[in-house]
Amino acid sequence: VQLQASGGGLVQAGGSLRVSCAASKRAFNVYAVGWFRQAPGKERDLVASISWRGDKTYYPDSVKGRFTISRDNAKNTAYLQMNSLKPEDTALYYCAVQDPASWYPTSREYDYWGQGTQVTVSS
Repeated sequence: VQLQASGGGLVQAGGSLRVSCAASKRAFNVYAVGWFRQAPGKERDLVASISWRGDKTYYPDSVKGRFTISRDNAKNTAYLQMNSLKPEDTALYYCAVQDPASWYPTSREYDYWGQGTQVTVSS
């Protein structure tokens, strides 16, 4: 599965941005999806995940209530809607997919990764 993340950019603090993750295969709809981010000098962090059916989601406290993960299996695409953005949200955002047989909401062990899309939040 090849993944293409897009939609990053520069936004002011308090603003919103939606990043997308397009998959190359129709089989995308059987994979769980995770969004990660990595800022310079920091570890890569999980910021959202969603089950293959879309009935389970996870958000760490740092983004809960501000970020929303969703998926459109008909379009082989997942989304991360980011609202009330803060400068500390600045990072390279990655999407990844995982076989649902081994997935759980806080899993960090994903099978396929896309390239990152940069999100920069100015103060």
